[in-house]
Amino acid sequence: MPLFADIVLPLAQPSYTFAIPDGMELTAGCAVAVQFGARKFYTGIVWCVHDRKPDFKRIKPIHRLLGPRPLVGSAQRALWEWIASYYMCSLGEVMRAALPSLMKPSADSPEHFADEEFHPRTETYFTLAAELCNEERLHELFEKLSRRAPKQYEALLEIAAASNGGGAPGGEVARRLLTADRTVLHALERKGCIIATEHERTTERGMAEFRLPELSGHQRAALDTLREEFKAGKTTALLHGVTSSGKTEIYIHLIAEVLARGGDVLLLVPEIALTAQLIERMERIFGSRVTPYHSRLTDLRRSENYLRLDRSEGGEFVVGVRSSIFLPLKRLQLIIVDEEHDASYKQSEPAPRYHARDCAVMMARLVGCRTLLGSATPSLETWVNARSGKYGQAVLRERYGDARPPRVVISDTLRAARRGERYAHFNKLLLDRLGEVLDRGEQAILFQNRRGFAPYVACTECGWTARCPQCNVTLTYHRAGERLVCHYCGHTGSVPAKCPSCKVTDVVPMGFGTEKIEEEIVRIFPEARVARLDRDTVTSERAFNAIVADFARRKTDILVGTQMITKGFDFEGVALVGVLNADNLLNNPDFRAAERAFQLLTQVAGRAGRRAVEGEVVIQSAEPGHPVLRQVVEGDYEAMAREQLAERQSFFYPPYARITTLTLRHRDPQLLRRGAVFLADRLRARFGKRLLGPMAPPVDRIRGEYLVGLLLKVESGASSVRARELLAVELKEFAAHPEYRYIVVIPNVDPQ
Repeated sequence: MPLFADIVLPLAQPSYTFAIPDGMELTAGCAVAVQFGARKFYTGIVWCVHDRKPDFKRIKPIHRLLGPRPLVGSAQRALWEWIASYYMCSLGEVMRAALPSLMKPSADSPEHFADEEFHPRTETYFTLAAELCNEERLHELFEKLSRRAPKQYEALLEIAAASNGGGAPGGEVARRLLTADRTVLHALERKGCIIATEHERTTERGMAEFRLPELSGHQRAALDTLREEFKAGKTTALLHGVTSSGKTEIYIHLIAEVLARGGDVLLLVPEIALTAQLIERMERIFGSRVTPYHSRLTDLRRSENYLRLDRSEGGEFVVGVRSSIFLPLKRLQLIIVDEEHDASYKQSEPAPRYHARDCAVMMARLVGCRTLLGSATPSLETWVNARSGKYGQAVLRERYGDARPPRVVISDTLRAARRGERYAHFNKLLLDRLGEVLDRGEQAILFQNRRGFAPYVACTECGWTARCPQCNVTLTYHRAGERLVCHYCGHTGSVPAKCPSCKVTDVVPMGFGTEKIEEEIVRIFPEARVARLDRDTVTSERAFNAIVADFARRKTDILVGTQMITKGFDFEGVALVGVLNADNLLNNPDFRAAERAFQLLTQVAGRAGRRAVEGEVVIQSAEPGHPVLRQVVEGDYEAMAREQLAERQSFFYPPYARITTLTLRHRDPQLLRRGAVFLADRLRARFGKRLLGPMAPPVDRIRGEYLVGLLLKVESGASSVRARELLAVELKEFAAHPEYRYIVVIPNVDPQ
């Protein structure tokens, strides 16, 4: 009986059916090479094997099997299916995000495909010859070599010692672990004393006992609470601890318990910026058990890590960013999502537009593991789930050790300007505090949530501003290189000598970014050592590590940065944090603006006073009486949560509704508008008042394409599955419409 296989390809397409050649044995999850289209060869994943012959005449056969064992396990396939269904994308788009690039090669011919196919690095391993397993024979050889060939004696002694304790499986010792040179090893091999083999590189896993940190009474109580919640059957729990309360120490104890049982642990962090410091800390506890996984690793290393984890039998500990949720951990027992509130866990482009925190919660249900969400400022959705009893919860209300909460002061920028107490972009209060900190030999952090020198340049005579020719946004001025940059499409241009409109006046920078703040601080405090941490200075992992290491070693006095400096850092010398413009956080056109502002301000304030040094936070704002600022000063998360939840309930926003945005994109604005109105009318017939729009987004043209948005709100009590099914039907019909078929529609479920 002929057999067929449904194959998922790394394309924005559904699965396709191929014929299985006679004699080829396939199971779900195997990787295969297939020809798709006239010439192109792709890597595909076998999704299911069946005997149902498709209706079409010509069925292409699978070209060949890649690897003897499945590449994607059953738990991973279940997660892929859930992501494709929930986030309204294809399995092929999930595959593109889930597998490292080297593990899904494509080419125009079978020969080129074979050249592109991934092969893990191999290396040489040495083991003692079989006859030397006899202890008496081995000692005889040692005595002989010690007299005649001392270097060979030392090399053989090193191999014997390593193979008996801590070498690779089977008594093998990797060449890279030996100090002997090549000629000595070849001499021993010629004499038949050792045997050399070449095979895939392995990673030695340390088995020493973990040196766990001591816990305070509050930490022990929180840890016991989490254990009880998990024991009671909760698959997800929230660890809500104020900044510097010691959440990481609790993570470490839970990780050690799982590893001791031979289980796997996945620790998710929101950004690559946090991984280096956290990995270094975890390696001090868990040694070589720690496996990093993020996009700054080379494609080769990511692929090797993926394959090694796929073949592991347990006891793995991975620290990584959101894409780590796709790793093949066979005995996954614990997922920790650190800073679970962070928007970086949501992928915005391209599809799948998944949220790693929500995928972790779903993974816990699929495989029966536990998920721990940690944050000082949880997302309101998570907080509501914890308060309702859906999630377990443990609370840490006090800082660890001698650390005290920082004193938060609001500095009125308008009042300072009226009184002549404002210099450049600094109020006198902040400058005075900076001077005092520097005099005491302590450190400070300055937070400005805009990179570049200035948000835009303008003519003071006629009002002309430099705008991107491809996007409807102003160009950001970067002093380094004297260039104007679009942060949406990457377009760059030079600063005009005169205003292109009136030809009279020079254009001047307006507003301020981190680059300008750094320049002004150097001018005001010429003796201070100043560094900047933003996307422009962090050009590589090495550059980032150097900036952070210098600040940690107190080689830098003042660190200026964007959101990158607000997350997870633990600098013991920081006595002052300055927030230069809180208003651009508070006044964003987003229903989450107040929540995000509270989270960011609380997180950046938490960088101050983390040891015996008493911390102070100065927040500059033109609205000193704003409720969110008052809540930050008081450290009152619950007051913020109650106020924002009441507002969201009134206006029907999450967690009281599920939101899906639809972004329509096309180069013809008139056609786009007609298509948006047509689709909105169709959807409104299905969903009624739940649909809002069409509406132009704040940035309504990117890379030459115009954008129009629709917003669908579905109440939490309704079936979100049914809503997505109805939406998918309408989008499919819209894509087939003869007039509007070239309009791109991008659904984004649970946008952040």
